[in-house]
Amino acid sequence: MSIDVTSLRVRPLEPEIEAELDRFQEGVRKYLAGEIDEDAFRVFRLNQGIYGQRQGGHNQMLRVKIPYGRVEPDQLEMMAYIAENFSRGWGHLTTRQNVQFHFVELEQTAEALRLLASVGMTSREACGDTVRNVAGCHLAGACPYEVLDISPWAEAAKDLFLRNPIAQRLPRKFKINFSGCATDCGQAMFNDVGVIAVSRPLPDGSVEPGFRVFMAGGLGANPHPAQALEEFTSRDDLLPTIEAILRVQDHHGNRDNKLRARLKWLVDTMGIDELRERIIKERKFLIASSSYPGGIPAPVAEHGDAPAGMSTTPADGVPVELKGLDPYNKWELANVVRGRANGTVSAYAYCRLGDITTAQFRGLVAVQQDFGVEVRITNRQNFVLRGLTEDQLPELHERLAALDMAEAGAELARDVVACPGADTCNLAVTQSRGLAADIGRALDEAGLAEVGGVRVNISGCTNSCGQHHISDIGFCGLERRAHGRSAPGYQMFLGGRVGQMEIAFGEKASKVPAKAAAQAVVRVVDRFANERSAGETFTDWLGRSGGAKGVGDGLKDLDEFPTPDDAPDFYVDFDETGPYEAQVGDSECAT
Repeated sequence: MSIDVTSLRVRPLEPEIEAELDRFQEGVRKYLAGEIDEDAFRVFRLNQGIYGQRQGGHNQMLRVKIPYGRVEPDQLEMMAYIAENFSRGWGHLTTRQNVQFHFVELEQTAEALRLLASVGMTSREACGDTVRNVAGCHLAGACPYEVLDISPWAEAAKDLFLRNPIAQRLPRKFKINFSGCATDCGQAMFNDVGVIAVSRPLPDGSVEPGFRVFMAGGLGANPHPAQALEEFTSRDDLLPTIEAILRVQDHHGNRDNKLRARLKWLVDTMGIDELRERIIKERKFLIASSSYPGGIPAPVAEHGDAPAGMSTTPADGVPVELKGLDPYNKWELANVVRGRANGTVSAYAYCRLGDITTAQFRGLVAVQQDFGVEVRITNRQNFVLRGLTEDQLPELHERLAALDMAEAGAELARDVVACPGADTCNLAVTQSRGLAADIGRALDEAGLAEVGGVRVNISGCTNSCGQHHISDIGFCGLERRAHGRSAPGYQMFLGGRVGQMEIAFGEKASKVPAKAAAQAVVRVVDRFANERSAGETFTDWLGRSGGAKGVGDGLKDLDEFPTPDDAPDFYVDFDETGPYEAQVGDSECAT
């Protein structure tokens, strides 16, 4: 099928990209003709960011990498075109700042990749045992607390590893995240490599900006906190340090058991001290490499990495409630972020369940062009518009409201994060997106959707694609048995958090039926909103309220399944029409 692209601003492809996509298209042809083995084609396909769906057949998910979330108008326009012509009319923002399109036919994937490449986008190495999308704080360059603008550093890391031979067939996927300050909005503390900008005093009284590099973190069924490699890594040494970590993982990672192949498992097998020693040694001799990446990389030299402007004044907290305010004032209080020191103004555009329709893509194009702003994807599945002025806010609110993207609550309680779940994923056992919608509905009806300081994350299985381990309230999908029947259920976690170069994983609170999970959230958020003192965090409130177990004990009455005759809906998952059945396919490394 050939699609008319005359309305798009496409650019000619570079010869090497053209050759790569020709090779992929030929690979698809050979696979469909039975000339390429299924297992070999799976690796070939995954390395191009094409992931199989649970529907089977030729249905594919296309994952587009958006390094540190930055996206340009022509790229938004192209993604609208992809959603409309190749997918189902909308795309999905992920917790790692990717954009995913589902139900793309395998025969059409090469053409879609060509269109994306024509506006400087790629899905190369978005899946598979490769270096994945390099993520970063969405307020980098506009944050009043940052030590360095990590944007050009994330760009340099992307450039270093994309299509790099050493990053093609790793023991397992490898994730890199950047944060510009200890607040860690970029979520560095649970990745294979997490980079946080810090500074150190020098003998002459000046201060040197640089980085603290964390390593061997990960979520999944067995979460591990990232641990510091060393106290301080200089700007000249950052890229060699990251490459050294990757090389140690390549050399020593478990290639016989994918379940124990991530870098985090090397902490268990060789110990953190030996792991650090091997990495430092690898970095020492990396200087002999013909491709040594030391020094200040080109994107940093070209664009600079100076911080937006430091502030020593604590930021204002999100209001506990927004009742009694008109829609604009609710939005302005909840969704607008101001840099005290540098006067920056940024605003969140809300994407319900992380989804964005063709019309919303195109509406954002017009907003970006008319307002002259930069757009980035957040790791909570929204967009943030940066570089605004105060007088632009009222009109921006009107424009976003017309796109159904001005909900006051991006990053508040109603902003529930969820993985795609059993809608498309082979590994999921529950419809996490359906639960997310039900929780949002329940919070709205209870008047709690605009409570600040509490975040809800949902994963449809144990793999934590929805990052349930690091949220205040987290859910992990699981199969339950009741009255001789299978039923959808969840394990509820409480107390996860990440920030200030620390991480704590949520602890088990209670199991609940899927259809009772929203009520469990309402109870917990209601208690938090009514019992917390001024400025008290969810973590502190939870600690003095009995912890996850204590609060979970108050939810035990919800963990009851009525009989199938009394409540048949308890045995049917969200967005499903027939009896629940946990169907798990072969893993293709979905996260």
